[in-house]
Amino acid sequence: MNSANEYQLPRGVDIASLPKVSLHDHLDGGVRPQTIIELADAIGYDVPESNADRLAEWFLTQCDAGNLVDYLKTFDLSTAVMQTPEGLTRIAREFVEDLVADGVVYGEIRWAPEQHLSRGLTLDATVEAVQEGIEQAIDDAERAGNSIQIGQLITAMRHADRGLEIAELAVRHRDRGVVGFDIAGAEAGFPASRHRLAFDFLAKEHFPVTVHAGEADGLDSINSALFDGRALRLGHGVRLAEDITVERSDDEGIYVSLGPIAQWVKDREIALELSPSSNLQTGAIAQWGTDLVDHPFDLLYQLGFRNTVNVDNRTMSGTSLTRELSLLTDAFAYDLDDLEVFQQNAAAAAFLPLEDREELGEIIAAGFEAARV
Repeated sequence: MNSANEYQLPRGVDIASLPKVSLHDHLDGGVRPQTIIELADAIGYDVPESNADRLAEWFLTQCDAGNLVDYLKTFDLSTAVMQTPEGLTRIAREFVEDLVADGVVYGEIRWAPEQHLSRGLTLDATVEAVQEGIEQAIDDAERAGNSIQIGQLITAMRHADRGLEIAELAVRHRDRGVVGFDIAGAEAGFPASRHRLAFDFLAKEHFPVTVHAGEADGLDSINSALFDGRALRLGHGVRLAEDITVERSDDEGIYVSLGPIAQWVKDREIALELSPSSNLQTGAIAQWGTDLVDHPFDLLYQLGFRNTVNVDNRTMSGTSLTRELSLLTDAFAYDLDDLEVFQQNAAAAAFLPLEDREELGEIIAAGFEAARV
């Protein structure tokens, strides 16, 4: 992966130095390769590569399969070393350290506690171990003169039948670091409606929800996320572009019409948690092309959707938020104002109280204004 300081805007602004918000970032998708090697050795678990650089390349190669199912298989390795309190705490601490290094001022870390029980941990113990690591990193950052806020997004696996149990877990920890709920995993064939009891419970508890939808499945999946899940944000949501029809184009521009689902998402400013590199790896944008310039990101942005930029899985994509913003800048000729819009969109969509979101927006505005001087 390139170093952060290699990513510059045309005016020489270092993208890494800009204040950023990360909404879609999986804990088990951002484990440092060296940490995987060390923790695997401690528990006697075989890894495909014993060198950190080669293991990083292994993840990239495996994840370029062009479909979500094969992409998800790589998580067997990372979750294998996340089955003890010590492992979870270390990984969460390092995860936040990496966010700080990437210029993130607010981040939401999503992960599925039900996948971390093979060595005797309870669901509550896993959440507590992750929160301990988060708080250690926040304290370390403050001592170093940096400021970051972090919230946990508790995820239920959509192919399993523990949705209500995991929703109850999330609500139990709402005052101890957990800010929202998510469902993830193989999307096609596992609509949000399978977890309707969980979403009903969360709605009664007034607890925020984001749902993976519109990545490996299309408009029906998005519709279920909105209707059954009452999703306030869409995890990826890139295939919402299937509900946008190009009517005609000429020298003055492209004219489109929005279908009912796209219109609903736009009108209610439901945030799209777009992850450009990941969307290429999983084939989520295959119907539009195979290069970043083919991604519907810019179309959605020009039409006024609430686009946010995310990494999805830093290790699997060999990426960072700085890198994703740089790639989009190169593909679509974005400038500093565009990048600020994406960060303000994310701040407005964060699962925080209104006053905290407004304060976060002010932090972003101040950081970008300083970069303009």
